[in-house]
Amino acid sequence: MIPVLFLVVTMVASNSTANGTDSTVVFLSPPQNRGRNQRKAAVTAVDKKVPNGILEEQEQQTVVLLPRSPSAAKVYFPIPVERLEDEFRLRSADDGKLFREEYNSLAAGSAQGTYEEANNESNKDKNRYPNILPFDHSRVPLTPLEGTPCSDYVNASYINGYTEKNKFIATQGPKEDTVVDFWRMIWEQKVATVVMLTNLKERKEDKCYQYWPDQGCWTYGSVRVAVEDFTVLVDYTIRKFCVQYQGSEASKTPPRLVTQLHFTSWPDFGVPFSPIGMLKFLKKVKTVNPSLVGPIAVHCSAGVGRTGTFIVIDAMIVMMHAEQKLDVFGFVSKIREQRSQLVQTDMQYSFIYQALLEYYLYGDTELDVSSLEGHLHKLHNTHGPFDRVGLEEEFRKLTNMRIMKENMRTGNLPANMKKNRVLQIIPYDFNRVILSMRRGQEFTDYVNASFIDGYRQKDYFIATQGPLSHTVQDFWRMVWEWKCHSIVMLTELQEREQDKCLQYWPSEASVSYGDYTVEIKADTLCDAFSLKDLVLTFGPEKKTRTIRHFHFHGWPEIGIPAEGKGMIDIIAAVQRQQQQSGNNPIVVHCSAGAGRTGTFIALSNILERVKAEGLLDVFQTVKSLRMQRPHMVQTVEQYDFCYRVVQDFVDIFSDYANFK
Repeated sequence: MIPVLFLVVTMVASNSTANGTDSTVVFLSPPQNRGRNQRKAAVTAVDKKVPNGILEEQEQQTVVLLPRSPSAAKVYFPIPVERLEDEFRLRSADDGKLFREEYNSLAAGSAQGTYEEANNESNKDKNRYPNILPFDHSRVPLTPLEGTPCSDYVNASYINGYTEKNKFIATQGPKEDTVVDFWRMIWEQKVATVVMLTNLKERKEDKCYQYWPDQGCWTYGSVRVAVEDFTVLVDYTIRKFCVQYQGSEASKTPPRLVTQLHFTSWPDFGVPFSPIGMLKFLKKVKTVNPSLVGPIAVHCSAGVGRTGTFIVIDAMIVMMHAEQKLDVFGFVSKIREQRSQLVQTDMQYSFIYQALLEYYLYGDTELDVSSLEGHLHKLHNTHGPFDRVGLEEEFRKLTNMRIMKENMRTGNLPANMKKNRVLQIIPYDFNRVILSMRRGQEFTDYVNASFIDGYRQKDYFIATQGPLSHTVQDFWRMVWEWKCHSIVMLTELQEREQDKCLQYWPSEASVSYGDYTVEIKADTLCDAFSLKDLVLTFGPEKKTRTIRHFHFHGWPEIGIPAEGKGMIDIIAAVQRQQQQSGNNPIVVHCSAGAGRTGTFIALSNILERVKAEGLLDVFQTVKSLRMQRPHMVQTVEQYDFCYRVVQDFVDIFSDYANFK
């Protein structure tokens, strides 16, 4: 098994359904959550990779259907896991031509299936989309309400897992007038886990009615729902509800815990940029769902596209373990007999393969804190050419990731090249930090800086290079425009008699860079780092902002800090500053903005997760960073340092008091 770069398939979709379902690629628009209102340039087909996913046609839009593949009757056989990588490459070639062919060979649904209940005049308004309906034979029936005809109907279908009958309920996102039916279904079917794969609104369109209270409790028909707890993470939110039946038999039925896992990083068009977050989410769903309960309820907006994609990934991982092979085509064909249109686009279909390849190549690298010491011992005491668990081997898998040079066009423009300190470390176009364009001055929106996700927030960090003499004004412009209050510096100005970073603050009093004046108010030396309080003034508006500058001193250019405590202390100090200043992006830089910068951000995210969940995944944390900026965590020593600092953290602060 040869570890490869994580591949992203982009393709023009060839099939779509009308009226509001997860539809297909026809036109492209810029990413919305990075450089929010800055970029106006047209986006071409090469720009399909965006921070949260791959762009796809808006759901509500009907598109011209491309002709179906002539190979509609073709059968696709199961793939042995050892062939998965080759098969993925093969299908991805020629802009995903074979993926399209395979997807188009699927039958849309059951040839014998009928929709009589769904089309009943009394039920039509209960369907969010008129063309996404449950079959009569597999629909989830509710207990009829006395005196209310058709009260047994809800737009929901039983779906089998790989081996478990009716493991899932695939349903639409509740409408305002179907919320009561939704909760009745949750109660009657003994559902303990709800998986939500859409946001309430996407591009100003209603995708799902908010069927839960933000706080306190609310009663939906005969079901009382009270908020117990919620946790917001970067890719998903977990909400826990105490659910109690209020009907005539209420006294005999104890309340139940229902956990909703809401995946928030599935973009409003397309598929997630990387399957890492989805695989982590899926594992959390499995962990949370108790045994001996009813089906897992899964919904997006229509309950077919993203819903089907999630169900297939789950089932195929089970199949991979059980049989050492997978059969995406066969499984999708089977579950479409239970609900038509499950997995709605060829892009979603190829994403399933992406997720399975990711899982096969890298497996589950998550650790419980309690097993860290043993894992570290294993990593450091593994030798032999065929041993694949050693630290070097683990890091080598990361270095095999392909750098997406085709996504660095802005940084490689002749006008911007001289703004880069190191030619190999250039931000990707899809998550670069965009500055406001100066009037009449082309290319003034570029700075060598990338938005990087935190543990709980998107774009929580800005990873950037140490300013050059001709980019220092852009550096301060970036700090000002993105409302940053914290700067973390991980290099000295000079190292081994080479300039590593321009001094971009005054030694005393103040200094001006174009429209920006920086004044030093305080300079304090702590054990491993110095703290400067700076006041940044934007001249034209005469507005000021206080910036705290954290300068870590114990990190040599070659190698790693002598011990981890100083790194733990500076991360804790930055977190406290962020809580006080409002959690705007943290600017982090070394010289080139990759090795030490990546290690600091990796450790911030890892330690935050250790504190919150008692879990860590150094490999996937670093892999995710490298997908956002090239060469993040640059050496095996820096990678090892991530593990060692976590061990130090656990040893020194077993109660995590320093983060509270």
